[in-house]
Amino acid sequence: MKKNTFVTHLECSISGKRYEKDLVHGLSDKGKPLLVRYDLEKIKEVFSKDYIKKTDKNGFWRYSFLLPVETSNIISLGEVLTPLISLDNVAKKLNQKGDLLVKDEGLLPTSSFKARGLGVAVSMAKQFGIGHLAIPSNGNAGAAMAAYGAKAGIKCTVFCPDDTPEINIREISRLGAEIFKVNGLINDCGKIVREGKDEVGWFDVSTLKEPYRIEGKKTMGLELAEQLNWELPDVIFYPTGGGTGLIGMWKAFSELQKLGWVGKKLPRMVAVQADGCAPIVDAWRQGKETAELWENANTIAAGIRVPVVVGDFLIIRAVNESDGFAISVSDNEIVEARDFVSKTEGTLLCPEGAATLAAFKKSLITSRSPTKAAEKIEPILPPLFRNNLALLIRLLLIANSKGVLPPSFLKLILIKLIFTPLFSLEKISILSKAILFLPFNGSAFFVLINLLASLP
Repeated sequence: MKKNTFVTHLECSISGKRYEKDLVHGLSDKGKPLLVRYDLEKIKEVFSKDYIKKTDKNGFWRYSFLLPVETSNIISLGEVLTPLISLDNVAKKLNQKGDLLVKDEGLLPTSSFKARGLGVAVSMAKQFGIGHLAIPSNGNAGAAMAAYGAKAGIKCTVFCPDDTPEINIREISRLGAEIFKVNGLINDCGKIVREGKDEVGWFDVSTLKEPYRIEGKKTMGLELAEQLNWELPDVIFYPTGGGTGLIGMWKAFSELQKLGWVGKKLPRMVAVQADGCAPIVDAWRQGKETAELWENANTIAAGIRVPVVVGDFLIIRAVNESDGFAISVSDNEIVEARDFVSKTEGTLLCPEGAATLAAFKKSLITSRSPTKAAEKIEPILPPLFRNNLALLIRLLLIANSKGVLPPSFLKLILIKLIFTPLFSLEKISILSKAILFLPFNGSAFFVLINLLASLP
């Protein structure tokens, strides 16, 4: 097999352990996703932004130098650059002066953004000579794998929850894949795929359980950067189930930054989930990097009905590193947002896409309300701070009124309190007494906070 010019190795996302690039891999030996690494310095020497303008490659394959697939193994179904649609009317109704854009992924093969990840993953399966792929799917991923698998001549087997819409079932079947309905959710389907690997011999293409769907999904970020003339958005609201797209875009932005193609400012990444299935939101609010299994998951946005996520820590890291947040919305809010944008803009959103607009609207409402201080700060603060929000605000007000904290220290101490883990009620009590009874100045008060933070 011809070696890829720019892939150097694969890397465990939790331990950093290196894995050989030319071998078939699933998860790392830690049971975590593997990430593809590239010789970015060499890419910088060979390619420029001008090259992309001149390439004749279709759609996301125009970024093939930042993908692991050899040219001879690329499977293309006529991909295009998906358009950015301006929601000007919506922005006006929401009193927003900035640009509000939606990326219309419906123009990709099988009418879904899943084509990005599965296009690359199936191409890599061809490159490695894999003859049988299996995937758990709520519908769209199964169709994308079936389509690219049919083109590549690779057998595909898809397991779907039994409430998957019939139109998705028919689509997958007509694309030649074996399809089975499972009495359960997508994680139950994933269990069947996992258990059948040895017995049946298929390769597991579940979300983040192989390294290459991330690489396909990251092309959303590459494409977005190119379409916006290499000036990235301020904020990206992303519908988050398995999270491959959010993780992939964050990886893309990091690679572009190292290439010197974008500036230091990167978008704030917002993970959007449904109230009926929000394991990432729940974990983020608790200050955790890993999410618990979400019991009895239920939402009309089936694409983000993913009760357990193998890449949970990667999603949460991207959110935190970007100064973003995680937020959930109700099914009613999703329907309302869908109807709002369709009647205002003439643009039909799927429930998952509508969830992002609902989340955007919700974040605007909470940030504007002067009577909901906790909700105003809620999207951007860790949960332990929010839990004691009233006490901390009162503490700072007392300090300010006593002249203990000059204005120059207020912001510094507030930031310290926000990012101090496990700042318990007992420690807050100590700080309160220090303010009330001791002649501390701002510097001494800050020292006390550091001391308390170091104590168990």
